[in-house]
Amino acid sequence: MDLFEALFPQGGAARALAGQLLEAGTSVGANYAEAGAGQTKPDFIAKLSIARKELRESCFWMRLIAAQGYLPPESLANDISEAVQLMAILRAIIEKARSSPQRG
Repeated sequence: MDLFEALFPQGGAARALAGQLLEAGTSVGANYAEAGAGQTKPDFIAKLSIARKELRESCFWMRLIAAQGYLPPESLANDISEAVQLMAILRAIIEKARSSPQRG
C-alpha cells in the first residue's frame, strides 16, 4: 500500500502502474488465503500457483516503475527481494504438494 500511496499523487502513467501493482499485490494475499481453504489438493496447488504468478507480475510492475523513474530502484529493492523470496517459498510448497502421495 505504501508504494501505491507514493505513486498515486504523481498522476498519469504512475497512477496506472500503481493500480496494476495494487491489484497484483493484493491478489497474492487473497489467493494464499483461498489456498488455505482449498477443497482438494489440486485446488490448493492451483491457488498457490496463482499467488506465485501474481508475485511475478508484482515484480514486473515494480521493475517497470523503477525503470521509468517513478521511484528510485533502491526504494523498491527490498520489496522485489521479498517477492522473489516468497516465490521460492511458494514454489517449494507447490512442489511438495505435487509430490506428496497423500490425497487432498
